[in-house]
Amino acid sequence: MAEFRRGYGAAPWHLLLLLGCFAVTGWIALRLAGEPAAGRMLLWFVGAVIAHDLLLFPFYALVDRALRAAVGGPGRRSALNHVRVPALASGLLLLVYLPGILGLGGDTYTAATGLTPQPLLARWLLASAAIFAVSAALYALRHRRGTMRPQQRRTPGRAARRPPAET
Repeated sequence: MAEFRRGYGAAPWHLLLLLGCFAVTGWIALRLAGEPAAGRMLLWFVGAVIAHDLLLFPFYALVDRALRAAVGGPGRRSALNHVRVPALASGLLLLVYLPGILGLGGDTYTAATGLTPQPLLARWLLASAAIFAVSAALYALRHRRGTMRPQQRRTPGRAARRPPAET
């Protein structure tokens, strides 16, 4: 097993998972091959990959580097995660609702839901604010628990340990 890991570079379950992903991708490609819109879907997929790799990834890598520099030392890294996670969630919500926010496909949205897409921007902003607020509250709670003195952290019912008295 150690020889396999050294030769492959990862555990055997990694190879099995990767082969499973390729099998699912191949099955989807075969299912889409007969679709008339398969070419447009492929074009959108390739465009999304190019837009992400050439535009978005360098942008958010730069933002992350600036945040790491602003946060400081390794003891403060958890604060950075309390910004990263809500930013990722907010960005994914924006990605999902961006066509509606921009007013694209409004007729289709209205036909499917019976609603208008106008409130989507306000809802996205409120959802993002709530996600950041929950993350900030969790960070404050974790920070408060981490900075309490050891005497305050004692569990009820347990006697405090005192060093033996010197004689």
